[in-house]
Amino acid sequence: MFGFGQDIGIDLGTATVIAYVKGKGIVLREPSVVAVNNITGEVLAVGQEARRMLGRTPGNIVATRPLKDGVISDYTVTEKMLKYFINKVCGKFIFAPRIMICIPSQVTEVEKKAVIDAACQAGARKVYLIEEPIAAAIGANIDISRPCGNMIVDIGGGTTDIAVISLGGSVVSTSLKIAGDKLDEYIVKYIKKKHNMIIGERTAEDIKINIGCVHPKIQDLEMDVRGRDLITGLPKTIKVLSSEMQEALEEPANMIVEAVHSVLERTPPELAADISDRGIYMTGGGCLIDGLDKLIQEKTGINVTVAEDSVLCVALGTGKALDNLDFLDGKKANRF
Repeated sequence: MFGFGQDIGIDLGTATVIAYVKGKGIVLREPSVVAVNNITGEVLAVGQEARRMLGRTPGNIVATRPLKDGVISDYTVTEKMLKYFINKVCGKFIFAPRIMICIPSQVTEVEKKAVIDAACQAGARKVYLIEEPIAAAIGANIDISRPCGNMIVDIGGGTTDIAVISLGGSVVSTSLKIAGDKLDEYIVKYIKKKHNMIIGERTAEDIKINIGCVHPKIQDLEMDVRGRDLITGLPKTIKVLSSEMQEALEEPANMIVEAVHSVLERTPPELAADISDRGIYMTGGGCLIDGLDKLIQEKTGINVTVAEDSVLCVALGTGKALDNLDFLDGKKANRF
């Protein structure tokens, strides 16, 4: 029976769920959004279709993100979402799949149990957990089994995980609830305060992707932004500059830099020497914000590399770890 069920690696992100199937690679990449009918409790849409409904639903339908800050905030909806994605990936399976899910490095036992229970209820035969920074390092093709220090800064939608890894495990790590979603919130607040205009989460994300930056740009970019005027209550369009976005995102960017600094301070001297030699690796969708690598490099004096396929790193690492499920038992992952 050992080989019959599929092995699936899932990056259960606050913003995106990415699934990797052993032998096939990345097979699914969808927003972690679920649209539910409030009255009947029926799931109406999951993923891309549900994301289009965010902020645009009538009273009886709610489009929500069941994960907040990297952990499950709505257990029932997470279970339904996982079930949907597992069925989409596996079709009708005869044998339940073994699933490896990555979690932020500083989650509590209760939060871990919630992830395991949700996956088991959604149809998993066995659930394994792997820490996000370790999965990200494996996905970035770093040999983590050697006795030398590697520093990973993984910025997702809900959490920023920073870890120094050696001999296949985290030596020093921290997890911040400042990541992609928080940056969107800061943009919403800034536009409201400076331009007296309210914008939605999706618009804030578009601004972040197109002109967001945390380091001065050579050329100031601009973008037309639509929202609702706070004074008149009518729709309005304004021009927003990338220099304004740098101002809006200065505070969260500095928090990430300070967290990197505090992890370096707690790193044993031998490993710190390895890091200054090998540099810091950045992974996750949040690290793509313009200038964050430059900012960290400037403040720490250590070379910073943004990993190839940084958005997929955690999922790819989880997938590679599937090949070593038995080796991982009791070492880099918890088996239940």
